[in-house]
Amino acid sequence: MALLPRTARLAFLSTPRSYSAAAAAAAGASPTSPAPYGGAPPPAMSKTAEFVVSKVDDLMNWARKGSIWPMTFGLACCAVEMMHAGASRYDFDRFGVIFRPSPRQSDCMIVAGTLTNKMAPALRKSVTHSSS
Repeated sequence: MALLPRTARLAFLSTPRSYSAAAAAAAGASPTSPAPYGGAPPPAMSKTAEFVVSKVDDLMNWARKGSIWPMTFGLACCAVEMMHAGASRYDFDRFGVIFRPSPRQSDCMIVAGTLTNKMAPALRKSVTHSSS
């Protein structure tokens, strides 16, 4: 598929690959009316799940409205995951997220990794210098 030109790939993907007898019978019976949906109704969400979803929605709406500018403080392998989040596959720029190098320019700080006793004074120093 990788060697096909884009137009040929789109034409290939849009053609039907299999045509079942049930689909042929349904198409021959009444081509103008769609088949009724016979699936089960969607499962009901629990109150806890509804609460979590509503809070996540509120957070996402706030983030889109405010365009969060985080400062990342990468300490371990989690810092690589934050780099992936800013890269082209996940692309946090779509949500207005712009990674800032300084705590004075950022809205929040993401500490990616395990904060040890040895590294805590450096983090504390960067936070206190940003507020003064």
